[in-house]
Parts: sequence; C-alpha cells; structure tokens
Amino acid sequence: MKKIKYYYNTNTLRYEKLETPLHVKLLRVLGFMSAAIVTSIIIVSVAYRYFPSTKEKALMQYNEQLQERYWVLDEQVAKMQQRMIQLEERDNDIYRTIFEANPIPDSMRAKDMAQQKELEMVASMTNYELENSIVHSLRNLENRMASQEKSYVEITSFIKNKEQLLACTPAIQPVSNSDLKRMASGFGYRIDPVYKTVKFHAGLDFAAPQGTPVYATANGAVKTAGNLGNGYGNHVILNHGYGYETLYGHMYKVKVRPGERIKRGEIIGWVGSTGKSTGPHCHYEVHKNGRHLDPVYFFYNDLSPEQFDRLLKMSSSSNQSFD
Repeated sequence: MKKIKYYYNTNTLRYEKLETPLHVKLLRVLGFMSAAIVTSIIIVSVAYRYFPSTKEKALMQYNEQLQERYWVLDEQVAKMQQRMIQLEERDNDIYRTIFEANPIPDSMRAKDMAQQKELEMVASMTNYELENSIVHSLRNLENRMASQEKSYVEITSFIKNKEQLLACTPAIQPVSNSDLKRMASGFGYRIDPVYKTVKFHAGLDFAAPQGTPVYATANGAVKTAGNLGNGYGNHVILNHGYGYETLYGHMYKVKVRPGERIKRGEIIGWVGSTGKSTGPHCHYEVHKNGRHLDPVYFFYNDLSPEQFDRLLKMSSSSNQSFD
C-alpha cells in the first residue's frame, strides 16, 4: 500500500496532503536513468579492460603468436642481410678487384632500400603492418640477391675472358731492351729539354738508334697513327679495351693505319726524333680510363724480378727527359 505523506501548512494551520509536481517526477526519473547509464558504461569499460571476452582472449593470443613469429622472421632477415653484405663486400673487394671491374653501388643492388624502423615499434604494429614490414624486408633481399646474381654472371664472363684481358693488358717494353740500357727518362716530374723547367713527364723515354723497331705492348686496335702537330710527332695510339690505351711517340715512320687490329709484339713503327724531341727515342705512355699510369709497372712479361727492380730504380731517378 502506497504511503501518503502530509505536511503542515502554516498559512492554513492544517496538515495537507503532499503532492509531487509532474516535472519534478520527470526530472527524478531522468536523473536516475542517467546515473544508471553512466554507471553501466563504467562497469562495462572496466570489465572489457580487465576481463576480456573469450573471443578477445583468442585474438590477443593470436596477435602475440604473430609478434613472436615476426621476431623469428626478423632475426632470419637480419642474418640474411648480413650474409648479403658479406657477399657484396667480397664481390667488390675481391672478385671485381681481381678482374679490374668497377664496384657495384648499393643503389643498383636495391633501388628501394630503406632503413628498418626501430624494433620497439613492432609491439604497437597491427597485423597488417607486421605483414607489410616482413614483405618489404623480403622484397629488399630479393632485389639485392637478383643484383648479386647478375654480378656473379658478369664475373663468370670475366673469368672466361681472363685470357683475352691479359692479352689486352700492356705487358712488355715497346723496344728491345734486354740489357736495360735504353731507359733514358722515367715517369713523373722531369726537366724539360727545351724549356729547362720542371714539367710532368707522362711516360717513359727509351733511347735507341733511329730505325729501331717499336712493338705493340698488347693486343688492340689502332686509334691514332700519324703526326697531329701535338708535339708527339709521328705517333701511334692503341686502344686495347678494358679502359687501356698506349701511346708511342716521335717515330721516324709509322707502319700501321687507324682501325687496324694489332697483336702484342707486332711492329707498329720505327724509332725517330719527330715532333718535340731532342734525340732519337721512343716516348711510351700507358693510360687507364683516361688516367696516366707509370708504364714501368707494365713490363712483367719480359723481365725477371731482379731486372724489374733495376729498371724501377733507373726510371725513378731525376734527370732530363728527351721531349
């Protein structure tokens, strides 16, 4: 039975029945409902946070397994990357050095290579991000291995062509010099015979009587033959390939023509004193990719170690050049 409440009315001096207005009742109902909803939300949030459902537990366990697998794969990828680095260094520092080939830059081995993100970020990655990270690393390795495989194919071709490479590398003296008495001036800064100033001498001078045969020091093709008015007089430039060129200057007469194929040891002309020269001699230069090299290091085919040591000392002595 509903209780009836009364209150004392001081105006009428009587007890009157207490009646609650409708808007007050509505406000009380709304307040109760709001408090109940807020309380429910708090309870549900706490429950979901600290008491996950069976499905959530399964998903969390699966996510942990994925992360563990990622760590294993990441470790394997790191080992594979380390092996690739060793292979690339071996390729550049050993194989390509032996065959005098230019090293392959990393940009060619993996055009889209990028630094891996910090490992501590893995824990916050989604499954999609983990998959993308693994795919990116494997694609990186795939690109690098493909490029490395191409490099080894190229090196294999170098091995097959090693005999040709050796035949095209300057290896003998340009004039007969078995007694080593024809070395007149070496490579480096020497006194110019005309201007009497110190100038860079880009080759070796072999003093010999006019008409002494001049020999090609390696297989190649004649690039230049004749007098171009550049101070070398009658001279020949041979292109040997693999970046090598040789120059033979101040000849009395040139025997070969541009474009002609020449073998090592063939006569290409005869010693003279044409051009800027103070006496009969053969001025001999060796170029590699446009850079002047000391020719004394390219006489390994016709000299013993003792002869080479003697020739090296003669070429390094400071004196006046013939041109």
